[in-house]
Amino acid sequence: MLRPRRRRPLRREIVAVIVPAWAEPGHEQGHDVTAYARAPEAVADEAAHLLAAYLQRDEVVTATDDGRLVFRLRRADRAAKPVRLQEMAYHAIEVFDRLGFHAGVVDLGVGWAPITAKQGPDEAREQAAKAAAESVSQRDLQPRQQGVHVRDRQPHVSWWTGSRQVIAATVGSVLLPFFALVAAYRFGLDLSGGLYWALVGALLVTAATIWAESAHALDPPRVPDVPEGPAPRASALIAAYLPNEADSIVETLQHFLRQQYDGGLQVVLAYNTPAPMTVEAELEAMAAEHDALTIVKVHDSTSKAQNVNAALRVADGEFVGIFDADHHPMPGAFDRAWRWIADGADVVQGHCVIRNAGDSWLTRLIAVEFEQIYAVSHPGRAALHGFGVFGGSNGYWRAAALERIRLRASYLTEDIEASMRVLEAGGRLVNDPGLISRELAPDTVSALWSQRMRWAQGWFQVSCRHLWPVLKSPRLSLRQKVGVSYLLGWREVYPWIVMTAWPLLGFLAWRDGGLDLSSPLFLLATLFVSVSGPLQTLAAWRLSAPELKAHPRWFVYAAIANLLAYTEFKNLISRVAHLKQLRGEHKWVVTPRTAQSTASSDDKPTDDRDTTVTIGAPEEGAA
Repeated sequence: MLRPRRRRPLRREIVAVIVPAWAEPGHEQGHDVTAYARAPEAVADEAAHLLAAYLQRDEVVTATDDGRLVFRLRRADRAAKPVRLQEMAYHAIEVFDRLGFHAGVVDLGVGWAPITAKQGPDEAREQAAKAAAESVSQRDLQPRQQGVHVRDRQPHVSWWTGSRQVIAATVGSVLLPFFALVAAYRFGLDLSGGLYWALVGALLVTAATIWAESAHALDPPRVPDVPEGPAPRASALIAAYLPNEADSIVETLQHFLRQQYDGGLQVVLAYNTPAPMTVEAELEAMAAEHDALTIVKVHDSTSKAQNVNAALRVADGEFVGIFDADHHPMPGAFDRAWRWIADGADVVQGHCVIRNAGDSWLTRLIAVEFEQIYAVSHPGRAALHGFGVFGGSNGYWRAAALERIRLRASYLTEDIEASMRVLEAGGRLVNDPGLISRELAPDTVSALWSQRMRWAQGWFQVSCRHLWPVLKSPRLSLRQKVGVSYLLGWREVYPWIVMTAWPLLGFLAWRDGGLDLSSPLFLLATLFVSVSGPLQTLAAWRLSAPELKAHPRWFVYAAIANLLAYTEFKNLISRVAHLKQLRGEHKWVVTPRTAQSTASSDDKPTDDRDTTVTIGAPEEGAA
């Protein structure tokens, strides 16, 4: 006897819970960013009625008596990416703003869970409510999911697992392609010719891009004219993890309080700490002494992104500058940034300069690298492809844009991820190499490794999430899409492609009994590629900050280091980061830092002598 087949549901559905929350009356003065007010039932009912206009057929939204909104939506996204739910969250903000019931910034909690055979509607709603509660603490408007279908991967991480990844990313990436070439040749298929031309093409594409960016960087963008009318109020948001920044945060705040800005500058320190610290009393005393300073302790924060998002509740500027706790912006920074914002920019990224370059050979190398990035690559790419990126610090946002985009702690490079969402939304990101802020560099190889590993893995996360959505966005021009393809696509595969040179050379030596490198095309391509790095370094010296330009030897040493080892060091980090991400190692690793100089950014290094002043423990900051 045949049993009747169980009927499948006609469509896949999710249950979503949105919790609108804002500052509880009276708590915004005390800066308790964990205290929330909820919507009265009548307001939630009206919001549900307005949001129904955005629903599809058979979808529903209802309000609960405790001010929450419960949705039953079609789940059209197969990769657990509820794009429509994210859109509904933005519509919810617009609706509550339209109703005018609340004051200040709305921090939505957005949670969801699918309806499945193992999880009915009631259980899905319960799980969605739990996810929404977690979302409120993140303050990033990002939907989160919970339920029996969610698998939490927590792979064991140790020195041994890291060592295996390094070996796989070096020896494995050479030996496996070599054996593959030999095996194919044994079966009568010689792949070396195709690999040779692919490698040459890849090297030429990368080198040509470096040349093009360098050429465009030599013609810096013109700062817009001073806008008519009075300048608006601005806010400087400084995010800090106090165990790491305790020794330098007071100096940083003093530097910001000396900033002169025509529209008036509010300085907001948003920090988290796992345990009370003596410096907190000093910070509160500074806030009592300076009306322009606001201190916000984010009790439930574990990341920079949460600190920045929480600070939006008290920030009252029309535009906002975001800084790490070791940054010292140049005089007039906010006046210059306002000229860009008034000209229509949503985000302005400035030029980050290393201020402890004279401490050691490593800080000098990083200082030159930062000039290659912020004085050449970023402005050159912005001119070449028509968009910039927010680099995590010394970036200035239109306040309305930052309130909508927020920073997401679920990404290791929350700054780059936010940049891509601004770009997808049709926003304008510009780069101004003349907008300088000075910061401290890691001064040990292990600290540098940890920092760059987080950067590389974070970039890979962003590439996996945003490459295709950005390329499909109708708001981007072809020129911008080419730039995104290079930034999020090509730069991820290149560290693996460049390694194929070694197995290819090994195979040719094995096949022919030696190497013939006398090909004119090979020699010309090698010359073109080899010169691109020193050319970028030369451009970096020409465009660098005055205190670094006074030391041309540092740039010569850096060019040699790049050719011999440093470039491959960074490529290795990228390859290992890919393996970590694919293995599911997503835990934030705090970067150990013992920065050797806390000298003011006004102090210019005059010689190569090292000065050692040790500060703080691990760093937790932006990419």
